[in-house]
Amino acid sequence: MSKSTRQKIAVFDSGVGGLTVLKELLRIVPEADYLYFGDTARLPYGSKSAETVAKYAISAAHFLESQGAELLVVACNTATALAFDKIKASVRLPVIGVVEPGADSAARASKSKSAAVLATDATISSHAYQRALAARGISSREKACPLFVPLVEEGWVNHQVTEQVARIYLAEVFDGGKPDVLLLGCTHYPLLRPLLERLIPAGVTIVDSAESTAMAVREQMGTSNSPPPTKSSLQCFATDSMEKFRRLGEEFLGRAIENVQHVDVDG
Repeated sequence: MSKSTRQKIAVFDSGVGGLTVLKELLRIVPEADYLYFGDTARLPYGSKSAETVAKYAISAAHFLESQGAELLVVACNTATALAFDKIKASVRLPVIGVVEPGADSAARASKSKSAAVLATDATISSHAYQRALAARGISSREKACPLFVPLVEEGWVNHQVTEQVARIYLAEVFDGGKPDVLLLGCTHYPLLRPLLERLIPAGVTIVDSAESTAMAVREQMGTSNSPPPTKSSLQCFATDSMEKFRRLGEEFLGRAIENVQHVDVDG
């Protein structure tokens, strides 16, 4: 694939959590170039109204479209749950969210046809995952975990406070129920996966939507049989501190982030 035919894929999230999706995209769709937008100045989305989330997400989508994006991945679970249709209607390019691919992964992993979902207040209140799982024959228990995102953003993924918070959330999830899949319905949560794996009951599989979303993008683009001649380019945009984005983002992405630009967007 020549440079001129490389597709430009944009990934949008309320913060750095969507970099977990980007990490999988770089692995599964290496022949594309990438734009990443983290709306770090207005984080978290999970405690905001559907109208506010839609307004913020659409402004980000318009910005990414203006930067030449040819496909948009809404890596933010809250924005996917609350505003996916509005985002799709606001742009002229294909849009892929994380809820449906995440539900696909959970349905494949569950033997008992029962799953638990951890997500933000807004995502849980929307019942987007519950509906998506039910459509696949999976019953679900939902638990809002509003403290997880700020703890992850603070870098406290191995902190004793985070462990105590996780223990409280998980006790409520598994009290009286026996789901065999724990679906992480927020892109920040994979950084807590090692902690959660220590705390969940034996036999429970943790699933997040990052890999499934990347596979959905792969399917959307079509199969490429030619190896990419050059490494994917990556341009990141953040609405708050570039240095904090770079520092924390490298933990999510698992590699150095060189190009970060501060932007202000309307909305």
